[in-house]
Amino acid sequence: MTSTKTIKEKQRLELSPLEVPQRLLLGPGPSNAHPAVLQAMSTTPLGHLDPAFLGIMDEIQSLLRYVWQTENEHTIAVSGTGTAAMEATLANVVECGDVVLIGVAGYFGNRLVDMAGRYGADVRTINKPWGQVFSLAEIRTALETHKPAILALVHAETSTGARQPLEEVGELCREHGTLLLVDTVTSLGGVRILLDEWGVDLAYSCSQKGLGCSPGASPFTMSSRAMEKLHNRKSKVANWYLDMLLLGKYWGEERTYHHTAPINLYYGLREALRLIAEEGIENSWQRHQKNVEYLWDSLESIGLKMHVDKQYRLPTLTTVCIPQGVDGKAVTKELLLDHNIEIGAGLGELAGKVWRVGLMGYNSRQESVDKLVAALETVINHSR
Repeated sequence: MTSTKTIKEKQRLELSPLEVPQRLLLGPGPSNAHPAVLQAMSTTPLGHLDPAFLGIMDEIQSLLRYVWQTENEHTIAVSGTGTAAMEATLANVVECGDVVLIGVAGYFGNRLVDMAGRYGADVRTINKPWGQVFSLAEIRTALETHKPAILALVHAETSTGARQPLEEVGELCREHGTLLLVDTVTSLGGVRILLDEWGVDLAYSCSQKGLGCSPGASPFTMSSRAMEKLHNRKSKVANWYLDMLLLGKYWGEERTYHHTAPINLYYGLREALRLIAEEGIENSWQRHQKNVEYLWDSLESIGLKMHVDKQYRLPTLTTVCIPQGVDGKAVTKELLLDHNIEIGAGLGELAGKVWRVGLMGYNSRQESVDKLVAALETVINHSR
């Protein structure tokens, strides 16, 4: 009989240093990180209460305010993926019985519905076919009908590639005493966002898409109106880890221990945000728009069509219609294994109907487009 010691020694001897393939990540996320970001993440860790690290946290807050175009005091990075930041918005402002109105036009609208219900909300929805957006008139009617405490909209629906216009929505919400909550997971850094000008009260994002970092340090912000609702809660926030009253003491002047932050991820986020600030946020938005238009033209030149109307397409993520007779899964597999290029498959109602092509952060370059389109044309021809 083989001893446990022998098995452990054999397993240890069979291990080799980590090696991973070099991929061009052009799916819905993550995207490839800038070399400077990768270098930052390999820097020696500091303690999570070290004054030098606390200074880095201050820089992250300031840079996030710039990239989001907000003056919100409570602007932090949640130690978790974008989904954690997503849940944090609802956990902190939803109390049992609150009417929460959610715009559902894709997979992540449905996720908001599920989360809000778990926090005891009286969930109401307005719905659109996947790939379409809500008009201001439709939103106004829904606010008048449901009189919600919170309206939640997905600015950049990752499952469809559609961009929800937000201009004037915040003004409508204020007329009805409603907080505006916005998902900017696939828009922050690459799509025009003016949180304060648009009257957004709560927003969340992620680090691995338009910001071009590793996942796990997710932007989150609350306006003074949202903070007022949080302070006036009749019950404690149900999620201890995401309670912003507790987290605020770690990110704020008190610097009270809350959890051990993912130090190296915060290094990477700080560096990714610095690169955007160095480029200029307006320039970043323009770069993403210029390169995605080049992508659309290039895809159309090989006979492919887009799912979303041009005026509502995201510059960060494009849903490409899979041609009739083409095996979509086989194409993504061949692209990955033979060309080291990742693109995404469709989600939910669009599963099997579209590919999702991300052009975000460091990857938003013409070079990325040229590599993808050349490989995609070859692979599609193989699959016919």
